[in-house]
Amino acid sequence: MVKRKKIRTRGKIQLSRYFQSFKEGDNVSVVRDVSIDFNFPERMQGRTGIVVEKRGRAYVVKIMDHNKEKKFIIEPIHLKKITK
Repeated sequence: MVKRKKIRTRGKIQLSRYFQSFKEGDNVSVVRDVSIDFNFPERMQGRTGIVVEKRGRAYVVKIMDHNKEKKFIIEPIHLKKITK
């Protein structure tokens, strides 16, 4: 799990990642941005899921946690779109 940013990007927030938008059904991976203080579960880092809906400025992402399907509300700065 990434605990530090590289020295040149430390303390910076990428505005393009903060304001990115997703559609329902997009495949995304969860990548924690360590510059934002967020109570982020470690088991979610690196998982992939499907965007279900937009809720406020965050997105509801459906992720398989072993055999159970779970929904998490995650801000867009922690999401990265997967292209096929």
